[in-house]
Amino acid sequence: MKKEKSLSHLSEKAQKDYELVQRATKSKDQQAFSDLMEKYKDPIYYMLLKMVNNNDDAEDLTLEAFGKAFSRLNQYTPNFAFSTWLFKIATNNCIDFLRKKKKNVMSIDNRVSNNDGDEFMFEIKSNGMTPEEIAVNEQKIQLIRKYVKKLKPRYEILVEMRYFKEMSYEEISVELNLPLGTVKAQLFRAREFLYNIMKHSFETI
Repeated sequence: MKKEKSLSHLSEKAQKDYELVQRATKSKDQQAFSDLMEKYKDPIYYMLLKMVNNNDDAEDLTLEAFGKAFSRLNQYTPNFAFSTWLFKIATNNCIDFLRKKKKNVMSIDNRVSNNDGDEFMFEIKSNGMTPEEIAVNEQKIQLIRKYVKKLKPRYEILVEMRYFKEMSYEEISVELNLPLGTVKAQLFRAREFLYNIMKHSFETI
């Protein structure tokens, strides 16, 4: 009864999300973990697509957002909806990306809404990364490396070049002597494999 009262400020959908988080973190329920990803993969992707206006970058950032969120899942508290927490992680990660690439895609006072109708306004600060941001970025890289090692060699090479060497699709195409369309298609497949690995690898996080 006490638990229900403490969640009364959350919508019914948010309460169900919290139950999934509890099952995923405390019971190591991989289905709950998978359900959260399936539920928010598309909404996160389309939100990020609006911010970066590029399909490939939005796919990359969606993968990174879930990697970050799942590595911190035990830090989530029901003070606010899980979707609010997840969308904020995804948006902040995207802002780091925009800052790094120095793209003026998102205005300083741009508002982003999640599925619950909550709005956030984020600011793009200085172009330089703070020591804390550098440390977080390094943790993100290490997390994704765990999953990448489980991919087939050809996909591992592509992800290594794209994520860790930060090569463009065109540069990868030239380096591997592959058509640009093939590079994009294989990287798309690699991301799908990574999503599946992440869904079934909660205990390794």
